[in-house]
Amino acid sequence: MMKEITVEALKEKIDNGEDFQLIDVRETFEYEVSNLNGENIPLAGILIEADRIATDKPVIIQCRSGKRSAAAVMQLEAQLGLDNLYNLQGGILAWKEAFDPDMQVY
Repeated sequence: MMKEITVEALKEKIDNGEDFQLIDVRETFEYEVSNLNGENIPLAGILIEADRIATDKPVIIQCRSGKRSAAAVMQLEAQLGLDNLYNLQGGILAWKEAFDPDMQVY
């Protein structure tokens, strides 16, 4: 069962200065329009770039709506056996709706 996190819980982690890694699996051009300061590793390269993914702290994976990030979580869990991954529910669209209505989202 995939672990998920809400945008509210993510904002709380950011506000509290918690130690976690945020990975944005959207394409680079989407990331450049708007992002949540995560590391940009597009979904197509997620297994190739897997050495950039922390294994010693929570890793939150996000995309535009939560579909690509869910695919990334499933690939990484299946291929690498990682168990510290969380899918951001609703992605950057949910973040925009909850906290930043003026954010440009591709």
